[in-house]
Amino acid sequence: MILKTKKQKDYELLDSGNGEKLERYGPYILRRPDPEALWEKRHNLLFWDKAELRFVRNNNKTKWITKEGTPRNWNILFGDLNFSIRPTSFKHTGLFPEQLPNWQWTLKMIKGHQLKNNNEKKVSVLNLFGYTGGATLAAAKAGAEVCHVDGSKTAVEWARVNAQLSGLENAPIRWIVDDVLVFLKREIKRGRKYDAIIMDPPSFGHGPKDELWKIEEHFLLLMKLCKEVLSDDPLFIIINGYTAGYSSIAYENNLKDIMKEYKGEIEIGELVIEESNEERLLPCGIFARWSKI
Repeated sequence: MILKTKKQKDYELLDSGNGEKLERYGPYILRRPDPEALWEKRHNLLFWDKAELRFVRNNNKTKWITKEGTPRNWNILFGDLNFSIRPTSFKHTGLFPEQLPNWQWTLKMIKGHQLKNNNEKKVSVLNLFGYTGGATLAAAKAGAEVCHVDGSKTAVEWARVNAQLSGLENAPIRWIVDDVLVFLKREIKRGRKYDAIIMDPPSFGHGPKDELWKIEEHFLLLMKLCKEVLSDDPLFIIINGYTAGYSSIAYENNLKDIMKEYKGEIEIGELVIEESNEERLLPCGIFARWSKI
């Protein structure tokens, strides 16, 4: 399955190729490296030079080359949510546009479940490695109670800004700065359960107390702990993958193992962005998701 993000009012992929991508975030155009763009660019150099911001690497050093008058951050509307865009030293912008289909699916799943159950109980969602909060805000907008966990205080503060921009500052969201594995072990001891889990495990990272995360060493433990915090009647699980080099089949096999006691279905595939004036697709990551039948 291919989940595709198409051109939006405040976002579009203008071109890609030769190891780069050219995107528009609101009124500004960004030029960034992308190793997946292993093909020729469609547009000429003059078109690419329109970019107000360009991310470059030089002798293991990185920086953004910014045209005069370009702000350090600005806001855009994306997927009915508002985001603060802030180009970072890691070439990121604070938004992963390819996640839009997953957010739309999350909203549909939560709203459908609550409608079926006459809104008697809110769906509880756990968002692990939550970054700047896109999935958290989508779930909260659908009416869920959300626990947002990330090891970076900066990312969590950024997510809270996005919540305020989206009118969700008073939504039932718990904002947690913690190592994901440490947090899950504490939740198990507390007996806290969740109806849905969303996760974006990186290949490598550190918690707030310098806890080490390596996906090849810790992913199986992560899945085991997630199974223990699931409610008796879970609604869905989403696993996203980016730089680890694994197939979505690897995530599917894990979901089959931990969800074998429940009636549900699994979908796997790629996350892509469609160029705005072409049918060409830029691969951006993989996903696997289980949902209740």
